[in-house]
Amino acid sequence: MGRKKIVGASGKFGARYGKKQKAKFSEIERIQKKKHICPRCKMKYVERESAGIWLCQKCGYKFAGLSYFPSMDVVKE
Repeated sequence: MGRKKIVGASGKFGARYGKKQKAKFSEIERIQKKKHICPRCKMKYVERESAGIWLCQKCGYKFAGLSYFPSMDVVKE
């Protein structure tokens, strides 16, 4: 039996679309789905509600940000 590869979020595309596009997609989705720091309570409870809308699960603070990241600070990390 062969080993299975761990492909991440881009595994659903199979052999289509190319390596660069799948790598970009995986990176964006990995950052998008993790919990982020709330600008009000400074706790790590912010999740994406919809495109550009972010919600802190702890304090209920709802704010607008970028589509895939709450702010450009996340991209620079």
